[in-house]
Amino acid sequence: MIQGSGRCHYHPERAGLGVCVECRRVICRECTTQFEGINRCASCLGRRLQALEGPAERREWTVGNGLLAVAGVAIVWGGVYLSIHLVTG
Repeated sequence: MIQGSGRCHYHPERAGLGVCVECRRVICRECTTQFEGINRCASCLGRRLQALEGPAERREWTVGNGLLAVAGVAIVWGGVYLSIHLVTG
């Protein structure tokens, strides 16, 4: 679609009704959703709603996460052990 053509970005066969305030794309009546009094397209509205929901929930530990934690602890303790024995000699 040519920008500024007055046709919907998502439906080029339809006339544009407005412009999404986020992405600045021309959108038709079916694509326009008002949220907080502002027109947004479905893609931008989805991103806006995700931002308002906050961070995703924490997930339970998996076997892979447990193995990585054990490996990390082993590496740290191995470094501590080596440095103590190299200093004391």
